[in-house]
Amino acid sequence: MKLSIERGTLLKAVSQAQSVVERRNTIPILSNVLIEAEGAAVRFRATDLDIEVLDTAPAQVHQAGATTVSAVTFHEIVRKLPDGALVELTADSTSNTLKVEAGRAQFTLATLPKEDFPVMATAEYAANFTATAGTLKRLFDKSKFAISTEETRYYLNGVYMHVADAGGQPALRCVATDGHRLARIDAPLPPKADDMPGVIVPRKTVGELRKLLEDDDAEIAVSVSETKVRFATPDITLTSKVIDGTFPDYTRVIPVGNTRKLEVDASDFARAVDRVATVSSERSRAVKLALEEDRLTLSVNAPDSGAAEEELAVSYGDEPLEIGFNAKYLLEIASQVDRENAVFLFNSAGDPTLMREGSDDSAVYVVMPMRV
Repeated sequence: MKLSIERGTLLKAVSQAQSVVERRNTIPILSNVLIEAEGAAVRFRATDLDIEVLDTAPAQVHQAGATTVSAVTFHEIVRKLPDGALVELTADSTSNTLKVEAGRAQFTLATLPKEDFPVMATAEYAANFTATAGTLKRLFDKSKFAISTEETRYYLNGVYMHVADAGGQPALRCVATDGHRLARIDAPLPPKADDMPGVIVPRKTVGELRKLLEDDDAEIAVSVSETKVRFATPDITLTSKVIDGTFPDYTRVIPVGNTRKLEVDASDFARAVDRVATVSSERSRAVKLALEEDRLTLSVNAPDSGAAEEELAVSYGDEPLEIGFNAKYLLEIASQVDRENAVFLFNSAGDPTLMREGSDDSAVYVVMPMRV
């Protein structure tokens, strides 16, 4: 195998591929990236057996072939090469090495046989549809903060993507929860997505997917089966196993009878929460919200470190209410609001609180209160 490729193009392709590689591997081949050169392109493939990334880049292929090399080392070398350099890659199967040359710099890396590299089996996908990168970015970005990190509840360690009924209209919906807060985000259902099975997309896959969604207008091809999900652009294909488990019935925890309505400027609210939480102990980080007519008082009382209080002018016309929340949860939810106003709907100090963005109910958040 022998090819020439521009350094910037190579770095972009290798960066995407190497990011799925686990730093500690008991199986040596999983630390490597598979390089396949053919025609006028070179493909870089990396996997951790649960996720596979395939990145294609244009190159001058002088001799077709394939090899595997340490993903992290190769990425570091390419990253440190000068901008605009033409990089030449030459694989020697007799000495099991890959020579990397750029200008006067030359590196020789050990390789492993391409036959040892595990390629993820292709699945029969039940649904194939396209969605814009902007739509997918909104669905996953606004829900991922609520993914559980508790390994014992593995079925909550991802975002549940499924087809749902949103006020009589079919929607593509993403839901995540950790039992303390919940995010439910809807988008219009793309054509041909009707038969999509509901799948739980793992946390790591959600993180990797973000790199495919930089251009909001780009069309992303989405394929879904009971066991796998695939997202593809013309250059990059991300294939992932889905979490083998049943996502709980989240509709039961979304309150429908909350009538006490608070409307507040989302950015003012987030900044005020952040300020008063500064004095609270890291362990509890509880913030008390005291509501009276058109006035909200945020307060923290931490016996070890002090107290803080801040008042905000808000729109509220119901009975006075005092309720406490984990400051981190409040901040994360408030930071999701793209519109000017956040609307909170309360029932009592012990019941879950609902939050949405202004009058838009395509994004709904639920947060459990704390005792303060």
